[in-house]
Amino acid sequence: MADPTDEDAGDGAVDLFRALGRQIKLLRERAGLTQRELGDRLGYGENLISSVERGRRVSQPELLDAVDELLGAGGLLSAAKTDVERAKAKARVRHPAWFRDYARLEREAEELCYFANQAVPGIFQTEAYARAVITSRLPLFDEETVEQRVAARLGRQELLTRWPPPMVSAIVQESVLRQAFGGQAVQRAQLERLLTVGRMRSVEVQVMPSASTEHSGMGGPFTLLVPRGKPQVAYLEVQHVSRVVTEADEVRALAVTYGSIRGQALTPRESLLLIEKMLGEL
Repeated sequence: MADPTDEDAGDGAVDLFRALGRQIKLLRERAGLTQRELGDRLGYGENLISSVERGRRVSQPELLDAVDELLGAGGLLSAAKTDVERAKAKARVRHPAWFRDYARLEREAEELCYFANQAVPGIFQTEAYARAVITSRLPLFDEETVEQRVAARLGRQELLTRWPPPMVSAIVQESVLRQAFGGQAVQRAQLERLLTVGRMRSVEVQVMPSASTEHSGMGGPFTLLVPRGKPQVAYLEVQHVSRVVTEADEVRALAVTYGSIRGQALTPRESLLLIEKMLGEL
């Protein structure tokens, strides 16, 4: 979701991530370590080290500290943490043009209701899950765009921890949770993330069971939101075509649909128990 006033915010961020990646690679090679050996010593996977060195992944503060200490960078990498956080914050506003109107409304929302039958709602996605979703998109994105989109999606999640937070309700189709999108490790982490957010006071997560014989959501996913001081609106998205719905009758019809789906889904408590059970099966 891009702020139209900050169109180029992501470019400097990508340059910074690439520069840090080159520095890490130089330090690693100077120490005579392979990417796997460095990862093993730091507790990270070889693929992550490779992605960081190529600027495809953000150098997280804890990784910068660990590499700095292990490879004797003398604090140079650790000193970049503030710049990384600032660049990440700017990159988060890099949303596709078709998503920007909704992004602005979501940031202003006092109440949010998500019905998801294709993927976990973006504000709940882990970084790995978001990356799997975005990289699966066709036509394919280049690596820089993937990183911008991932950072933007994760940036949306800040609304969950602001004060006061919006009241959030989400109904997710059970089949979405059972699909090992991105692999079983990604699926496990995503289920754990749902348990965490589902226990927040401002969030209710419900699961629409696959065994349900009633289902009012066959028309597809949608979002309802109440922007601060404004009437409720809706958001529809399919195949990267989006529409913000403001016409009162259409919004009201979707609100009625959401109420019906909510009544057909498992309760929040039952839903969290089901997610815990699914985790135990992995």
